[in-house]
Amino acid sequence: MPRATTGLAAAMATTAAMVTTAAMVTAARLVTTARLVTAAVLVTATAIVLPAAPLHAQEQGKAAVAASIEQRRAHILGVATDIWGFAELGFQEQRSSALLQEQLRNAGFTVRAGVSDMPTAFIAEWGSGKPVIGILAEFDALPGLSQDTVPYRKALMEGGSGHGCGHNLFGTASTAAAIAVKHWLEESGTPGTLRLYGTPAEEGGDGKVYMVMDGQFQDVDAVLTWHPGDDNSASPSHNLAVISAYFRFHGVAAHAAAAPDRGRSALDAVEAMDMMVNLMREHVPQTTRIHYVIRHGGLAPNVVPDFAETEYYVRHPSADTAKAIFQRVVDAANGAALGTGTTMDYEVFNGSYEELPNQTLARLMDANLRRVGGVTYTDPETAFARLLQKTLGEHPPALAQATEIQPFDTTHMTYASSDVGDVSWVVPTTGLSTATWVPGTAAHTWQAVATDGMSIGGKGLIVAAKTLAMTAVDLFTKPAALQQARSEFRARRGPDFRYESLIGNRKPPLDYRKSGTP
Repeated sequence: MPRATTGLAAAMATTAAMVTTAAMVTAARLVTTARLVTAAVLVTATAIVLPAAPLHAQEQGKAAVAASIEQRRAHILGVATDIWGFAELGFQEQRSSALLQEQLRNAGFTVRAGVSDMPTAFIAEWGSGKPVIGILAEFDALPGLSQDTVPYRKALMEGGSGHGCGHNLFGTASTAAAIAVKHWLEESGTPGTLRLYGTPAEEGGDGKVYMVMDGQFQDVDAVLTWHPGDDNSASPSHNLAVISAYFRFHGVAAHAAAAPDRGRSALDAVEAMDMMVNLMREHVPQTTRIHYVIRHGGLAPNVVPDFAETEYYVRHPSADTAKAIFQRVVDAANGAALGTGTTMDYEVFNGSYEELPNQTLARLMDANLRRVGGVTYTDPETAFARLLQKTLGEHPPALAQATEIQPFDTTHMTYASSDVGDVSWVVPTTGLSTATWVPGTAAHTWQAVATDGMSIGGKGLIVAAKTLAMTAVDLFTKPAALQQARSEFRARRGPDFRYESLIGNRKPPLDYRKSGTP
């Protein structure tokens, strides 16, 4: 795929140089904090010898991982830029997956590739014993969002794909955090196992769901994740469960003018189904989201279509409610087939739970995010952001939002879905978002793609990597926090919960992003 506008690499290198001093100050402050804690421990050693040692180790560990990421900043941003350029769709991320695996192997991890029947999925592991801490990494792009790193619409390849959800940053930051934590574990002699989960096809392919179904998380004590965004927040996540399916109708072809009575239109069935579901919108909970596209509707107007296909997404904050609403959609499809004299079959290809929040882990992540801080723009970045905001509509947020850390909010709702949800129902999980996008930018837009490939996105990546790594240090050195997170997890999930995938026992739809019917 074509590279971004000439000068991107140089601009990112310049940005890296401009922020190095500030970042080194941040690392230095962490080291200073550790020294101050050490001094306090020495003064009161006779009274608090046992509690003080872990605190000292935490502070040194956090300083070490932050400094490690800062030292590798240029290389890390280069990896993110490469994956941005690859822009590979779900289950087709061969180069992106291979590049991240290479980083981890070179750092000393043992890497298992092609796990859970997905060629681009992998698990990288270092260490042994408990605790087992996992970090999630994503790297798939979206179709039709090719975009240059400029504040106006300019596709690099017409109709091409692009990283409209920032997964080039996601996978790279998680990998950078894992490498930094591995070096600290090794140098400090801290016991435990660290895993980086390379999870493909988040955008509709549910890579993590197949890993959960395959038992890849069954011995994990906690999972950390993150996602690009237009602000900085580590509040516990609430989002939507989702079920997605293809509905395929089969009719009888005929000449639409000479013999219409002999035909049975599959397209009529699709349109009838769509009409009934649209009427149903009045009679579902208001937090429901239903959307569809017609994938196939016939080939010529003078031929009664004998095949038509529509694709549906049904979302709700509760997986149980989503399942009930989806069944009503199926009923509408059956009714449409009956009324048009056609037949219908459907295939569920995507389904994930809503995320189960964990406040214990979220508060650890939030504290570390506040220590790292947000994203500060240079003058050229500010000019870029202001131009881009002109494309976002009226009254976009202030650019200062990128610098700020949002208040900790236990009620915030995100009206989107992610296969992280299934992970969160089998192991305590928490995440964060960082300001990789200009404030006001929505996901799955060309504006997101533009910033994901330039220095603004890179700064958000570094904030995420440091926060993930520092939170991992907490989890390796605070067994009481892991115990509390597990207790909260069990209480929220309930004693009777048994995990059952929303997609049944099917195999991964490895061709779901390819043209035509899967």
